[in-house]
Amino acid sequence: MPEVIFTGPAGRIEGRYHPARQKNAPIAIILHPHPQFGGTMNHAIIYQLYYAFVHRGFSALRFNFRGVGRSQGSFDHGTGELSDAAAALDWAQTINPEAKSCWIAGFSFGAWIGMQLLMRRPEIEGFISICPPANLYDFSFLAPCPSSGLIIHGDKDAVVPAKDVNTLVEKLKTQKGIVIEQKVVPGANHFFDGKVDTLLGSVEQYLDKRLKAPERKPAA
Repeated sequence: MPEVIFTGPAGRIEGRYHPARQKNAPIAIILHPHPQFGGTMNHAIIYQLYYAFVHRGFSALRFNFRGVGRSQGSFDHGTGELSDAAAALDWAQTINPEAKSCWIAGFSFGAWIGMQLLMRRPEIEGFISICPPANLYDFSFLAPCPSSGLIIHGDKDAVVPAKDVNTLVEKLKTQKGIVIEQKVVPGANHFFDGKVDTLLGSVEQYLDKRLKAPERKPAA
């Protein structure tokens, strides 16, 4: 798990990167929760997400948004953090020029940033969105959502109420050719206290299902 430093729009970005053995392995970028509420790349759920991708043959990168840890800059209310995520994907693609695809995964604030990046980068073919804060941020940019993915949250979440996530999922499910799966973890709060294993089991099950599915060939 080598430490890496790459250049972002606000200066140095600190990350952890695990290269895959295969040259054409897919890339996974993992985005941490809100920087002003203790979110870092070493958050337990981010750490576990990272290894869920590593163990499935991805070249995985997690990193600290600007102003977190040894990443330079200061919190920018999402605009700069989206630029940081784009820079992270650029760096990973430079290191992995033969990568055939990319996934994005994020938790809470990181899920919001990840979904925005999804809209801007057509090479992202799958996403994991944990507790997307649909009550706190505008998700109307997902029109339409360009890739299939998993949205997972708890039914006891007091930070992001389940009803708001349900509304987001229902909106996204109306698009043809895109499959948005929703998983609700019973009894889980926003931080999945006592439910992290259940969360990760659902994520791993979804990844295994998607990765075993035959790739669709574009219509001629």
